Amino acid sequence: MSRPVNLKQARKRKARAEKAVKAETNRLRHGQPKAVTELAKARAAKAARELDGKKLETPEG
Repeated sequence: MSRPVNLKQARKRKARAEKAVKAETNRLRHGQPKAVTELAKARAAKAARELDGKKLETPEG
């Protein structure tokens, strides 16, 4: 015979798990300092500029 499940505890356990997942995503999204975020944006922009500069132009038609 299986053990009975306390639904109140199960709900609380589920709520804690969902809250932990949300906290982890927020830490990933908002946890970086502004300087690190701006540096990443600047590096991405520089890489895009360098890639655009190396493109070959083809003649029309």
